[in-house]
Amino acid sequence: MSDGGSEVDRPASPGVDRTLTVLEHLVLAEEGLTLTALAKSTRIPLATCASIVYTLEHRGYATRRVIGRSHFWRPTLRLYSLACQLVRKVDLSQIATSEMRALGEELGMPVHIGVLDGASVVYVAKAATPGFIQFDTYPGKVAPFDLTALGRAIAAYLPDDELAALLPHLRAGQGPQARESSPEVFKGLLEKVRVDGYAIEEEEEQAEISCVAAPCFDAEGRIAGAVGVTGFARDLVGDRRDSASRGVVRLGVLISQRLGCPVTVLPSELRRF
Repeated sequence: MSDGGSEVDRPASPGVDRTLTVLEHLVLAEEGLTLTALAKSTRIPLATCASIVYTLEHRGYATRRVIGRSHFWRPTLRLYSLACQLVRKVDLSQIATSEMRALGEELGMPVHIGVLDGASVVYVAKAATPGFIQFDTYPGKVAPFDLTALGRAIAAYLPDDELAALLPHLRAGQGPQARESSPEVFKGLLEKVRVDGYAIEEEEEQAEISCVAAPCFDAEGRIAGAVGVTGFARDLVGDRRDSASRGVVRLGVLISQRLGCPVTVLPSELRRF
């Protein structure tokens, strides 16, 4: 059998499935569980539950507290340690390449991922679309955080102290729709981003160009970056803007999940998409 076997010739392992079920129940429980309670909630035989939790204890993934004759089992932070190592290895620029390409082909517009670096947004990934006209966006490009939809989607979910440190760096746009660059106006703009679930920049940084972007969150629910599309202002209107908005929000949720962020931790405005 080759390493690339299909689901038919690689059946799921009942033992692994039960172990993961036990681990998930321990993590989600508000307090320690006895073996009896664990077996009842997982619908796994008591003897099998016992074998699993003793193994988890031996490997450092579970611990128990003894009260009288009862043993209460809880998970340890070793899982968190593993997750942190995994998150450090995640390359945001490669995390959703195929999905970015698919969205770009659907909309006929390039898709980007950006991260905040000081008071600037750095483009770390791009899925270009075929065609004669290509936008001046590329991995490594640096742009003012407040004049891009990517930067606004990130800024809207920053902690208050981090946002306050950025507000003195607001810049005036060069486009025909440039807004007043005051902290009050910008904070009002971010409030709309949080209500809508996505950010829009419309001919503010430069003429004829518009962008739509949505946030991405890491395993701890902190803002990690944003994903967005860039197009001509005449194209990003009406139904096409609606499609672009839905597309980047869904892609942002997907990227967040791949970064380890549970759906329940995402802001409520993103879960409706």
